[in-house]
Parts: sequence; C-alpha cells; structure tokens
Amino acid sequence: MLAYRGLIVDFAGVLSTPLGLSVRAWCERQGLAADAWRRALVEDPAGRALYGELELGRISQAEWNRRTAELLGGIEHEDLMGRAHAEVRAVPEMVALVEEARRAGLAVALLSNSYGVDPYNPYVATGVWDLFDVRVISGEVGLAKPDPAIFRLTLERMGLAGEDCVFVDDYPANLVPAEELGIATVHADGPGAAARAARLLGLPTVADPADTVDAADAADAVDVAEPAGPTGRDQA
Repeated sequence: MLAYRGLIVDFAGVLSTPLGLSVRAWCERQGLAADAWRRALVEDPAGRALYGELELGRISQAEWNRRTAELLGGIEHEDLMGRAHAEVRAVPEMVALVEEARRAGLAVALLSNSYGVDPYNPYVATGVWDLFDVRVISGEVGLAKPDPAIFRLTLERMGLAGEDCVFVDDYPANLVPAEELGIATVHADGPGAAARAARLLGLPTVADPADTVDAADAADAVDVAEPAGPTGRDQA
C-alpha cells in the first residue's frame, strides 16, 4: 500500500524545461540583449505589476503581449509569449513520474501560476494538459502560489487531506504553505527531483534526467528567473 494518495506538480521549471533558456535564445534572435526579458519583467516595476495582473487572470495574455511589447521597445506584440517560449518542452522524467503515479491509482494535480492560455497555451503546447485529473491554474481561480488558499483549493478539488499528498515545486517559498497544510514536499532544484519524488511516493524510480536539461543550464536558468516579486518568478 502506498504512503500517499495524491501528487501535485508545478509547471514552469518543473514539468517544463526552464523558461529562461527559451527566452534568452528568443531575445538574441530578435536582436535584443539576452537579458532584455528579465529587465522588462523583473527590473521594471511596471513590468512586474503587469505580470502579476496576468498571473491572477486580471488581464488577458493578449493584452499582456501588447503592453509588454511596448516595454521591450515597441517590438511586434502578436503572440509575444508564445514566440518567447517556443523552445519550452516537457521534462520527460517528470512526465514519467505523473504517468506512473496515475497508473498506481494516485490522484494527480497540476498547480500552476499561469501566464495565460490564449493565444499561447503552455500546457497544451508542451503536451501535459491531459496528464492530470485536477488542474488549478492561477489565472482561472484568481489565486497564486504561495497563497495558502490555492493549496487548500487544490486539496479540495482532489478530495484529499494535505497529509495524503506530495507537492513538487522549484521555488522554496511555494513549499512553505504546502508544508504548513501537511503536504510532503520535494524541492525541484535540479536533475533528480522526479526520482526523489518517486521514492517518496513508493513508486518505481523514473529514468535518469541526464539527457534533458543539464545541471549547469538548469542552475543558470533559475538564476535568471529570480526574483520577479511576489509572483511571476519563473519568467525571464
């Protein structure tokens, strides 16, 4: 008998490859400085506030595209988010973890601070949407991690208590409210996180991640992504 009944997984930088890798490559293709996205979304107070509005679903992705394109010097705004994230992919070992958990009878939930779904839907583009029984997306519920309310909502939709679940996220501040609700946590701080989560859940160990994003690239992308304020830290 398994020790847990549910698995909750973050998207950006956990189920997906680091966003910063794709964003920097896009900036360079556009003839922008490699850190232009970071400067617009992280260092510019207007950019930080705008991203927070997107994350909570208060503005559409299309509006965010238009207004952020202005912050980036008036570049083409059409599907800006999708173009910048064109190289983001699902992480195979995390996909394998979710699939194995579901086969074992666990409830599996996606808990994501979103960046909109129209015109660019990152969950569909990376092929992960249908992996989950429950999906809690910040822009759809008007809540975002690390607000404890979004964790309570996730547990409610799963029909489980905190003690029944394991949560995987790459941002330490998001782990704290989960732990306070009794949820066991795994910090996705580099290759091997999926294997650690599998061991905790009592599932077969998933494949070694060496063939996906190497540790140096992952660490570099995390450095570029932080901090974006109380929300939006996965971007840039």
